[in-house]
Amino acid sequence: MAADPTPIPPADDDLHKMSFLDHLEELRKRLLISLAAAAGGFFVCWAFAEKIYGLLQAPLTHYLAPGDKLAYTRLTAPFFLYMKVAFFAGLFVAAPVILLQLWLFVAPGLYKKERTMAAPFIIFGSLFFIAGGYFGYRFLLPATCNFFMETGRQFKQVITVDDYFSFSSTIILATGLVFETPILIFFLARLGIVTPAFLMQKFKYAVVLAFVIAAVVTPTPDMVTQSALAIPMILLYLIGVGVAWAFGKKVDA
Repeated sequence: MAADPTPIPPADDDLHKMSFLDHLEELRKRLLISLAAAAGGFFVCWAFAEKIYGLLQAPLTHYLAPGDKLAYTRLTAPFFLYMKVAFFAGLFVAAPVILLQLWLFVAPGLYKKERTMAAPFIIFGSLFFIAGGYFGYRFLLPATCNFFMETGRQFKQVITVDDYFSFSSTIILATGLVFETPILIFFLARLGIVTPAFLMQKFKYAVVLAFVIAAVVTPTPDMVTQSALAIPMILLYLIGVGVAWAFGKKVDA
């Protein structure tokens, strides 16, 4: 007699089925909470916006001539600049809450034992995001400022505060997101979606994708800035391969 086919296990006994409208309502709820958290981070950082921007511009002003400052061309520019700075810094403050909302949105589709990874996801996701932002600020931003200042040394620099904030915030935010790569690979590997062998097989595509992403997110279309972001992305991908090998879902032979 033929054996009965092995049934596919259900997601979780206590998981109720959600309709499309339920998913939309859940998404709306998570977005609203995330926006509220970002707003809270904004108000916290607003009181320190001037000091935060002082730190943010330090990698550039280090290369300016004594007495030189960044410029602005509109009367309202400093006020709106500090608003953008407060919102930008508030994203890092609100990162744990935003990651929690992301987890709560995807958690209903996971098995019960997989939901226990919520704390590691939030903690390490936040730490890697902040570490990536710090890496962008501490290493990548000064290197790119130095390169461009040396390139234009024979000219008179008139750099506006808006242009520099757009440049620096893009680099810092991009590196913060890039540093989430090992976390993403960790959970994909734990869920059995990717394996170390699969990741290494796709490594050449990952290299190309790293340079494409760097070209899209970097504020200037030059190979120096793009390479400075793409190379850490490639290294983080390789770290992710190691993470997948150490913590990935084991497949029975």
